[in-house]
Amino acid sequence: MPSLESERGVGGRRELSAPRLRVDTPERAGLDPTELVRLVDEAHTLTAGPHPWAAGAVVMAGRGPVIAVAEASGFAVRYASYDPATDTGVELPHAARVPAAVDTCFDLASLTKLFTSVAAVQQIERGTLGIDARVGAYLPEFTGVADHGVTVRQLLTHTSGLRPELPLYDCPDDSARLALLRAEPPTAEPGVHLYSDLNMILLQLVLERISGRTLDVLVEDGITRPLGMTATGFGPSPGAAATEDQRRPWAKADRGMLRGVVHDENAFALGGVCGHAGLFSNARDLAVFCRTLLAGGSYGPARILGPDFVELMLTPPALGFALDQHGFMGELAGRGAAGHTGFTGTSLVLDPATDTFLILLANTVHPRRRPPNNTPRATLATHLSRAVRDA
Repeated sequence: MPSLESERGVGGRRELSAPRLRVDTPERAGLDPTELVRLVDEAHTLTAGPHPWAAGAVVMAGRGPVIAVAEASGFAVRYASYDPATDTGVELPHAARVPAAVDTCFDLASLTKLFTSVAAVQQIERGTLGIDARVGAYLPEFTGVADHGVTVRQLLTHTSGLRPELPLYDCPDDSARLALLRAEPPTAEPGVHLYSDLNMILLQLVLERISGRTLDVLVEDGITRPLGMTATGFGPSPGAAATEDQRRPWAKADRGMLRGVVHDENAFALGGVCGHAGLFSNARDLAVFCRTLLAGGSYGPARILGPDFVELMLTPPALGFALDQHGFMGELAGRGAAGHTGFTGTSLVLDPATDTFLILLANTVHPRRRPPNNTPRATLATHLSRAVRDA
C-alpha cells in the first residue's frame, strides 16, 4: 500500500488520510509505458470496424494513487435501432452520434452488486447485521429462504442455492413480484456456489429492513457521498451511454432503444433501484472506489470501511467480489485479484498484490445483446499485469 499522507483526530482517535488519485506518468506509478501503450491500442480495437466488440469504451488503469491510463474510444451512442432482418445496427448519421468521453457514464449492470455488498459489510462492521445470521431472522415472511436456513454470508458469497433469476419483469405488479420472491426456495444445495441476482435482491431487502432506508440512500450516504463519487447513482442518467434496442424475442421486454435507464429487465420492473443492477457511473468514480478498497477502506479523509472488513471482503471466499478469475482478469489473476463484470460490458479489477486497478466501461449491448466475451477484458488486464515493473 502507498504511504499515508496526513493525520487528523476524529472522535478521540488518530485517523490517517489516504492519498487521493492523481493523473501522472506510468513511470511515476512504477508501470512500463510501452506495455500501457499496448493496452491503449487494444482498447481502441474494441470499438473499431463495422462490427465492434462495443460501440464505445472507456479504460482507466493505474497503480497506487496514480492514474496512468485514461482513454475513451468509439461512441456512447452509435445506433438508432437494431434491424433483426439483417442482424445489424441501424447507424445514426455521423453528426448525430455521441462520442464516448473519459467522463461518460455507463450502466454498470452487475457492478452494482459490489456497492450492495459494501453497504452490507458496513452494517456488519456496525453490528447491525450478522454475517452468519439467517435471512429469515430479518425477513421471516420470505419463507422460501427462511425455511431452508439461508444466511447473509450465503447471499454475499452466492452459495444460497437460489436460481440465477426469476421472471419478475412478467409479473403484473409489485405485490406479485414480492409474492414470487417470498416463496422462492433454493434450487441447489445451500453451500454450493451458484451465481444469482436473487441473492443481491434479497440482501437489498434485508438492508432496507434493518436500516429503515432505501438502498439508493444507503449507497449515497455510506459510499458515494463520502468518497466524492458525484457521477455515481441509480438512474435515470440522461447523458449515459446507450445500451440496447430492447425488444422480444432477443430481450425479455419491449422497451426500445435504451439510454439513461437501467438495462436489466428485473431491475427496471423493480423501480430501477435494485441490489443486483441499476447504478450508473464513470471511470473516474470507479477508480476512486477501487483506490479506496486498495487503501484499506479510506480515501482522502473519508473512511467507508475498516481495513479488517476490507480484508474480509477481498479474501476467500470473498463477499460480493469474484477472486482470481482468469476469464476476465487475465494475468492479474493468481495473486488474489478481486473484481466483477457487468452484462452491459463493464468490469473492474483491483489487485492488492501489485496495488493496481483496471476499469473497463463499454456498451457491448448497443444495439443488441450478445453472448458474453471476456477475452478483451482479459487482454487488457494482462497488459496491465505485464506493465508492473516490480511484481
